[in-house]
Amino acid sequence: MKKLIIVLSIFTTFSTTAQSVGINADGSAANASAMLDVSSTTKGFLPPRMTTTERDLIASPATGLVLFNTTTNGLEIKSSTGWTSLTTPSTTAVFLPTIVIGTQQWMEKNLEVVTYRNGDIIPQVTDATAWAGLTTGAWCYYNNDVANGAIFGKLYNWYAVNDTRGLAPTGWHIPTDAEWTILTDKLGGASVAGGKMKSVGTTRWTTSDTSETNESGFTGLPGGYRYYSGTFNGVGNYGFWWSSTQFGTTSAWLRYLYFYNGTAYRDYNDKKFGFSVRCLRD
Repeated sequence: MKKLIIVLSIFTTFSTTAQSVGINADGSAANASAMLDVSSTTKGFLPPRMTTTERDLIASPATGLVLFNTTTNGLEIKSSTGWTSLTTPSTTAVFLPTIVIGTQQWMEKNLEVVTYRNGDIIPQVTDATAWAGLTTGAWCYYNNDVANGAIFGKLYNWYAVNDTRGLAPTGWHIPTDAEWTILTDKLGGASVAGGKMKSVGTTRWTTSDTSETNESGFTGLPGGYRYYSGTFNGVGNYGFWWSSTQFGTTSAWLRYLYFYNGTAYRDYNDKKFGFSVRCLRD
């Protein structure tokens, strides 16, 4: 009898409004504002379930497509820039929008925190001489201009990246050098990955090159950097991101994108430099 009621509900609702379909156990009509109205107090909606590999084989996935990724154990939606996770990994994690690339979930934007994970303040250091003398964590805006922060996020020295109090919010971490390599390998190797990671057009980049597609959804921006002496350079031309991996005692590994081509460069630099930060889900 219940199946008959559900079928009748669909038929009645559809035939009455010619717009909405109701699947309601009590036989009620669909809500007028909904194309599909499903009502139940004992069952839920079960989306398609598949691995990342199976998801990536979907031909021309439509924007708005929803599925449950069994590899990352999370609900995902296809946006105009890529697959975005809708699921926080734990009850204690800080939920922020992510971009799913392979098995990794990357923060959608550059980090902008002003406190460590435990709540301690990260100093904002504007003076060039003071910046050059630092051996502890600090952040700044490019050219000390808050308007740049609204576009590119904050620049952090590597001492903030490595602070034991945790620069990344709960549920996140700063990617290692190896995790950056996993990303670029997934995108076809470092020589082509940069174009798939860069935002498209000349709104932010000095010039546009034919490699730019942003098909990964990473939307890398040319936020520039702060030199170890405290001066600023490179906005519009370069985007730099720290890894959590040291190189020797005074430097650390990083990745950078350049306006001129589609390479995702691997390099290392002095820990006193100020670079952007992207985080990975734990």
